[in-house]
Amino acid sequence: MAKAPVLTPQADDFPRWYQDVLAKAELADNGPVRGTMVIRPYGYSLWERMQAEMDARIKDAGAENAYFPLFIPESYLTREAEHVEGFSPELAVVTHAGGKELEEPVVVRPTSETVIGEFMAKWISSHRDLPLLLNQWANVVRWELRTRLFLRTSEFLWQEGHTAHATESDAAAYASRILHDVYRDFMVNVLAMPVLVGRKTRQERFAGATNTLACEAMMGDGKALQMGTSHELGQNFARAFDITFQDANGTQQTAWTTSWGTSTRMMGGLIMCHGDDRGLRVPPRLASTQVVVLAIRDEEGVVPAARLLGEELQALGVRVRVDDRTDVSFGRRATDWELKGVPVRIEVGPRDLANGEVTVVHRMAGEKVQAPIAGLAATVPALLDELQASLLAEATDRLAARTAEVATIDEAREAAATGFARIPWATLGEEGEAALAEHAVTVRCLQMPDGSVPRSEDDPDVLAVVARAY
Repeated sequence: MAKAPVLTPQADDFPRWYQDVLAKAELADNGPVRGTMVIRPYGYSLWERMQAEMDARIKDAGAENAYFPLFIPESYLTREAEHVEGFSPELAVVTHAGGKELEEPVVVRPTSETVIGEFMAKWISSHRDLPLLLNQWANVVRWELRTRLFLRTSEFLWQEGHTAHATESDAAAYASRILHDVYRDFMVNVLAMPVLVGRKTRQERFAGATNTLACEAMMGDGKALQMGTSHELGQNFARAFDITFQDANGTQQTAWTTSWGTSTRMMGGLIMCHGDDRGLRVPPRLASTQVVVLAIRDEEGVVPAARLLGEELQALGVRVRVDDRTDVSFGRRATDWELKGVPVRIEVGPRDLANGEVTVVHRMAGEKVQAPIAGLAATVPALLDELQASLLAEATDRLAARTAEVATIDEAREAAATGFARIPWATLGEEGEAALAEHAVTVRCLQMPDGSVPRSEDDPDVLAVVARAY
């Protein structure tokens, strides 16, 4: 096995470990302007895989991709009072352009409810135009005071969906569909991350929303990370932007809208959920490189054999890379691929090759086995499925082991030091929520006892999931 890379151990300093992985796995760097980031090619290849998997699910849900401007007139944001109030501390505003002061300042897009609302009003006139289901992949700017790569940056990449519906029930059903069929499905089945789904409290709700649904995941240090949200906006934005339509009876009605989004924050979640003291561990279904075939030395037919194995794997649909850079030491290359978390490494060396064998290294548990090279390629897809399942099982076991059922606010605060706590919402309430917030513990979501999303926070059986969070 390759020597362990020089990373700060998680147990010693988890934030420092995170920064080490970002740098040494070549994922991202800080940009030249405070709070911005440069996503390096390997990191971006993972984001591209996230985009592809998410985009397919979004389109399966009926939404179509579009693009809206980066610059938004300041007057648009002021039309929905709660929305602008919620975002005002984070806004980046342009007051000068082309060497002149602008007649009206423009805001660099923090989110697009307002500009998309303007065009929904233009495009919708009849019930036949509904539902209007839009999504865009874009960058947004929120001027953060405290930043950390991927987790909280002043500029980040995301998808944001915006929809308009004829009825409140249709809008609510669609927001729920996005939460479960798009977000949760992707996070569990591709990212191998178990997520809790629930609704946010009034305090944690998106600015301008009537209901916010969320996916919350547990990181390796027991803290929570909000991975995605889906919002019911009621008629707040529709009234502000006059998004109306004629129903089947010819009566003018106001539409009901939703918005929903996930971002490059999921990259941070990937690192902190699955990474270990040897670096990143990438789930096979997400990995841009699922298998690396490593030629140890350029002698005795090693490089041709490695390339042939790569071709066999590629023909089976495996995302493979052949590393035949034999002018770089084997140890360094093996360590670099281990840091990057590639699920399977196949080492081809002259001694093993003479015996018709190769060495197969499983990144998830560090297992190293000898295997016949003949017929090896055909066994790899099943191996990748096993490794995917093992990562999900490991994360699921951690979530279960570090989630406590508690009865008092003091017990909830104590449990949140190492993981999640579930406490009856009737016991906690908004006063208890405020009390926990003084100790940097927040209500991540409200759930029913079986983990489903409650219809209302007033249901007597509702539980609050509380934790420290990123």
